[in-house]
Amino acid sequence: MKPRPSPAAASSGGVPARLRPHLTRLTVFLIVFSAGYSVGIMSSSIRPPASKPSQTVIRPRAAHLSGTASSTDVPASNGSAAAAANYPRSPPHDLFRFREECGEAIPSDAVVRTLLDKLFDGESPYESFPPPHTAALLHPAAARPRGWGSTGAVFAELIEEVRPDVIVELGAFLGASALHMAAVSKNLSLSPAILCVDDFRGWPAFRDRFRRDVPPPRHGDALLLPQFMSNVAAAGADATARVLPLPFSTASALAALCHWGVYADLIEVDAGHDFHSAWADINLAWAVLRPGGVMFGHDYFTAADDRGVRRAVTLFARVKGLTVRPHGQHWVLSPKPPLRRDGR
Repeated sequence: MKPRPSPAAASSGGVPARLRPHLTRLTVFLIVFSAGYSVGIMSSSIRPPASKPSQTVIRPRAAHLSGTASSTDVPASNGSAAAAANYPRSPPHDLFRFREECGEAIPSDAVVRTLLDKLFDGESPYESFPPPHTAALLHPAAARPRGWGSTGAVFAELIEEVRPDVIVELGAFLGASALHMAAVSKNLSLSPAILCVDDFRGWPAFRDRFRRDVPPPRHGDALLLPQFMSNVAAAGADATARVLPLPFSTASALAALCHWGVYADLIEVDAGHDFHSAWADINLAWAVLRPGGVMFGHDYFTAADDRGVRRAVTLFARVKGLTVRPHGQHWVLSPKPPLRRDGR
């Protein structure tokens, strides 16, 4: 009987002869590969979870805060839609979305009657004013109510230049500017309707500054509207026939005027002094300004809201391709261009 071969001999005998010289290398490779694979599995099990990729916050360049135009500023254009399409990413496009087309224009001499019918049931708010219970609460009517720059030379200059049939004033307070414009117009043999848009609520703590000019509040009512009306009534029948208060917010009043086809030849913007209030007022009022009409306003140099009024005026002029002319504390825009053939 032949002796049984050893296991080593049997295993080596099963390996082809051509692979026997490489057997040692293959064995070493398999051992190293297995060890590396095992280490990789172990390290992956204890690796901390991967953090989420960081998000890049893109802050658009605040072009409207710059006092000078840059190479990326919008070119001059009469259409805000085209301007918004080409304007830098800041401000957002919604900042330019304002109504530009209004209702069919009603005759200028029908403006007061139209507003009396729509807002006051066809009766003048000055009729039988003030009732006894209100008169007892008001200060004596002031011949020249207190205001800010309300008798500046810009009023007479623009009224003589434009010769308006309809004037819209945003921000009336006690009526100083409105009564001055009425007096200037009368001296020029003009009789424009003067529409005074104001919610007549004042602003927080305004009484600390004007305590001697305004009556004390009554049941939460600031009483600015009756004091305004009292001052206008004291100026005479000519003033009450032409100076009409519109006691609503500027946005709602201008939207109504636009819808009803009430257009103005001259608009004074002197309501909110922050950027967003001034920006909205200017854009909304522009829609009801007749072509060839002029818009102007106060507080061009006020420091409120980082010179918010000036920033709003400057941006609007840049978008519309207009020029801004400072006039004392006031600003004056170049006349509104005529409508183009596409209606803009």
